[in-house]
Amino acid sequence: MADCLTLKKSNCKNCYKCIRHCPVKSIRFSGNQAHIIGNECILCGQCFVVCPQNAKQIVDETEKVRVLIQSGDPVYVSLAPSFAANYPGIGIRGMRAGLKKLGFADVEETAIGASIVKTEYERMLADDARDVLISSCCHSINLLIQKYFPDQLPCLADILSPMQAHCTEIKKRVPNAKTVFIGPCVSKKDEAEHYAGIVDAVLTYEELTRWLEAERITLSPDMDETEESRARFFPTTGGILKTMAQNAPGYTYMAVDGVENCMAALRDIQSGKIHHCFVEMSACVGSCVGGPVMEKYHRAPISDYMAVAGYAGKKDFAVPQPDALELKKNFEPIERRCGTPSEYEIAEILKKMGKTKPEDELNCGSCGYDTCREKAIAIYHGKAEISMCLPYLKEKAESFSDCIVGNTPNGIIVVNDALEVQLVNDAARRIMNIRSASDVLGDQVIRILDPTPFLKVLESKTPLRDRRIYLAEYKKYVEQTVIYDTTYHLLVCIMRDVTDEETEREKKESISRQTVEIADKVVDKQMRIVQEIASLLGETAAETKIALTKLKESISDE
Repeated sequence: MADCLTLKKSNCKNCYKCIRHCPVKSIRFSGNQAHIIGNECILCGQCFVVCPQNAKQIVDETEKVRVLIQSGDPVYVSLAPSFAANYPGIGIRGMRAGLKKLGFADVEETAIGASIVKTEYERMLADDARDVLISSCCHSINLLIQKYFPDQLPCLADILSPMQAHCTEIKKRVPNAKTVFIGPCVSKKDEAEHYAGIVDAVLTYEELTRWLEAERITLSPDMDETEESRARFFPTTGGILKTMAQNAPGYTYMAVDGVENCMAALRDIQSGKIHHCFVEMSACVGSCVGGPVMEKYHRAPISDYMAVAGYAGKKDFAVPQPDALELKKNFEPIERRCGTPSEYEIAEILKKMGKTKPEDELNCGSCGYDTCREKAIAIYHGKAEISMCLPYLKEKAESFSDCIVGNTPNGIIVVNDALEVQLVNDAARRIMNIRSASDVLGDQVIRILDPTPFLKVLESKTPLRDRRIYLAEYKKYVEQTVIYDTTYHLLVCIMRDVTDEETEREKKESISRQTVEIADKVVDKQMRIVQEIASLLGETAAETKIALTKLKESISDE
């Protein structure tokens, strides 16, 4: 189903924008990559439109159309009426001239098929006594009803879309013709593939433009004045209604656009609140002129509507109306194969997300789901991962960092650019005899430490590492490291308490000094004795003094 849309995995950056904008949440995440769920997707194309990395791609059928042209059979184009908005200033004659240069036999307006369809809608309202009738021109809306509101299929107009009606009419006139639809829609590719034998290929405006540019073909402005062209209104919200007589007794006519609004309308119909009504439904806001492959990639609802309205006439196309049976189209329910988790299973998943009570459920929507419960159900179905929860990740990261900062034996102090204390851990509080972190948070660091090293690092952005200093106020020796975080503009001071090491070193030095002093006294005493003996033995006092001095020096060195 979603084969019309593909994904460049390397480009998916885990932003969850596609799932946030997907009206039916038909995207799952696995291995930090987005995957479209075919049997749930309605091919509205929103994921393609909003993806910031252009990771979603529409399957290009240009080569398929080239092969059709090379086959020798005449290939006819059914051109969606939204072309007037996508190619402003260029009418059907200009489009025909340009596309014929690509090898097409002829180019006609899909609006011809729209005239056929709207006439059949009018007949159904008059003859079939339908309570509620929903237009079936939009394939994404058809998929929405088939997959998510199958009990409302009797309300869906079971006739061909304008694309299919027009291509059927072309093939009736030219038996060996091949047909190619060109428009702003992703779902039409699926419709053409699913209902084989009517439309042989589908191109988007983007594909057509690339092809024209590759062949260096420029479209010539040629706006025709055709009064019999009212169905050109079809690609606008309420456009179908504008072409209809709207005279069925007791019926209300309304237009709804956007998948969310259509789903709300379907729920109202489902609940029995709506009766005797014809509902024009379009998946895209603004209808087809707001389609996902209107190649300008920006919303221009007013100018696009004006372009279409200015091109549409006031009368219907002169086209013979086929028999109602020829226009019949069968819509069947499409199973989505999703089980329902139990309350216990949902609660267990919520617990893994760190949500054990209602107040934990922030429902922030950052994961793309409206509620934490919906997210838990998506996890159960394998469509989402626990790590998609931003509060969960934030709390996990904070808990992990707090655990490290709180349990390290090193004192940690964090100050901002203004040298105000932002964080002090338990080890730092013990070193500096601080009763509570709140006693110093927000205060200048000078209150507890010499600010000089902080100022040096702040100015040079060069860290000072492992400086052994004495904190006289606290009677502590520490090895101090000060570094600057350029990303968050914070100074981090790490202090290792080396008081015991320093005390032990001073103790050893004191013992060594005492040993040297004692040795010095012993040597001096022994020198006198040896000198006396030496004088008796006839040795010179000078030689004895030199020998004993060397002995003394060797003891001092030790």
